[in-house]
Amino acid sequence: MTKMFPELGLTREDCIEMRWIESVLYFAFYGTGKPTALLLDRGTKPDRYSKAKSDFMHEPIPRHVRESTWSWFLRDGAGLLILDPYGGKMGRVAPSATPFPPRRALYNLQYYGFWWDNGTEASEQHMGWIRGLHQEMEPYVSRNPRGDYVNYKDLDLGVNDDYCGNRSGYEKARAWGEPYFKANFERLAAVKAMVDPRDFFRNEQSIPPLR
Repeated sequence: MTKMFPELGLTREDCIEMRWIESVLYFAFYGTGKPTALLLDRGTKPDRYSKAKSDFMHEPIPRHVRESTWSWFLRDGAGLLILDPYGGKMGRVAPSATPFPPRRALYNLQYYGFWWDNGTEASEQHMGWIRGLHQEMEPYVSRNPRGDYVNYKDLDLGVNDDYCGNRSGYEKARAWGEPYFKANFERLAAVKAMVDPRDFFRNEQSIPPLR
């Protein structure tokens, strides 16, 4: 990091070395030095609430956009903006070779917020911040369709109708399936039709069988 990004002034003391499983605890807000058995405690109710949206960048963010984005972090309900670099070796895999297509993006943006108050006002404030910044970034991110990372499940894209009872429809599922999987979505739905034609395994944003 010192060689590639000397302007950061990063030192060894700024870094924390840990095993991958320990990083899961760290990013789940447990901090460091906690037993990994904490990951087995699913609990009966959440002790905090969260919302995430995402984007993929194929071009660098313009300087004026980077500078204007800082003002969002001074607002009430501000969350996090996380940049995960892509490309490199993962970019050598063709977008159609696996279900996950955006391997050649520069990076993934995650808009993330969390809060502890189970009230409508707090939820609207934090989710409004995420949705607002996400909307402002629209001109600078992937499009046709605007990409979304499937592991940051975004129910704003839409959900299956009564997914616990009714079978989902392919046309409706395109609203989230194509942002997550792009052109691979139709192929995945065709596979679903072969292995689970009755759509037994489903959730609010599952892939429906192609009929």
